Amino acid sequence: MTDPEVNEKRAIRADVRQRRQAQGAIGASQAGEGISLQIQELLTQTDARRVACYLSSEFEPNTRHFLKWALEHEVDVLLPITRDDGLLDWTLSDGVSERTHQWGFPEAVGEILGPIAINRVDLLLVPAAAVAHDGTRLGWGRGFYDKTLGSMEQRPPIWAIVHDDEFVPSLPSEIHDMPVDGVITPTRVIPLPLTEDR
Repeated sequence: MTDPEVNEKRAIRADVRQRRQAQGAIGASQAGEGISLQIQELLTQTDARRVACYLSSEFEPNTRHFLKWALEHEVDVLLPITRDDGLLDWTLSDGVSERTHQWGFPEAVGEILGPIAINRVDLLLVPAAAVAHDGTRLGWGRGFYDKTLGSMEQRPPIWAIVHDDEFVPSLPSEIHDMPVDGVITPTRVIPLPLTEDR
């Protein structure tokens, strides 16, 4: 990737972070309620009962409402635990156990199930800074999800969670960037790639 493309990625991430900070706690919670409803709709459409998700930080689309709903409705949710080799381990969410990672984001605490645990989920819900209409996902640059997804022989459908204004026509991408199969926003469930009639 050329320097201008790298700089474009950085600029997009910085802009997204700034807009998310400006949203405030109340706005984030309201968006999280919408996201939870849209995930519930996706689970109904796909009959999914076991999913992988993430613990949202203050700068990520809020998944806390969904995690609470899932626990109350006996939907199994696997949450990621970072590894030194850049892959992700997983643990079953109990709704409460977490710690602050050394890089500042929240991370689940529990029995480690290993990287292959997500081979047995129906859906994988991932964070993103933005997603393009062709399925290109812009992450935060650490590469945990790209490495994990790239290492899987068979992967479940991947859905990225973003705010409505973070679903955009196009994004810069690199060869290691793994595309997603759909987008969840506070107002929509959008299968990808987007075609002209959608």
